[in-house]
Amino acid sequence: MSTASDTRDRSAFQPASDPRAAEPGLVHWLALIAGNIALALGPWSVRLADSGPVAAGFWRVVLALPILWLIARRVGEPVFGVPRRAAWLVALGAVAFALDLAAWHVGIEQTRLGNASLFGNAGSIVLLFWGVLVARTMPARAEWFAILLALGGAAILLGRSAEISASTLVGDLFCIAAGLLYAVYLLRLQDARKGLGSWALLVRVCMVGAPVLVAVAVIRGEPVWPHDWAPVVVLAILSQVVGQGLLVFALRAFPPMIIGLALLMQPAVAVAYGFVAFGEVLSPLDLVGMAMLGAALAVARARVR
Repeated sequence: MSTASDTRDRSAFQPASDPRAAEPGLVHWLALIAGNIALALGPWSVRLADSGPVAAGFWRVVLALPILWLIARRVGEPVFGVPRRAAWLVALGAVAFALDLAAWHVGIEQTRLGNASLFGNAGSIVLLFWGVLVARTMPARAEWFAILLALGGAAILLGRSAEISASTLVGDLFCIAAGLLYAVYLLRLQDARKGLGSWALLVRVCMVGAPVLVAVAVIRGEPVWPHDWAPVVVLAILSQVVGQGLLVFALRAFPPMIIGLALLMQPAVAVAYGFVAFGEVLSPLDLVGMAMLGAALAVARARVR
């Protein structure tokens, strides 16, 4: 689970509606592609970390925090001195994000990496439903299409995981829970983001989320202090700094559908390294389910934004 958000897209950023936003050039395309690849590699580091999975999430935000703080100061975004209401919204959202990251990392350990990447983005479907509920209108044709694709794809993948073992099914459910928590995170921060810059928001989320993550890791009895620092350092740099930083730069130049389709690179990359590094094999039916759910996520992201 997407950074304040991660992989999965795990990105809380939306493209700007300003018509003066820059037209996408080669550098924007490269940033969009590289950012998604960086985010997609996050679960690999979680698997390799010799700390617990939730503890890996703690180190992800803690090690990235000073870098994000320096970037926020560099671009002139104040971290403190924000309105009290915005501070409370950020705090509530950060707790939801920390629990999202904890659930997603536990799920990564117990299911296939492609499934983890897809189900970790389930929040997009939740936001689609939320938008329909707030508007009090029946879903449009594209929304119904996304809903049916999501239900069908999820049913296929969950059924296949149940056939493999109970543990992979439990891992899928943890990743779905992470996606739902991520939707809560985005909804809580929707108003707060109007008064905070993206980098300052990430700093505050990391500051509040870190103690929640370490508390969950201790309660679970996980080893917190890693012996091999390389995986958690790579996780912090790739997912929390490089992945998010490139998306912050690139997303303002693209329409929502392009962003949604680009985000589908993440499960594709996860499937590839899951096969190469961990010997995970997907059947044709698994690929059909992933394609259905991936298409639903692309439609959902476009409709929500």
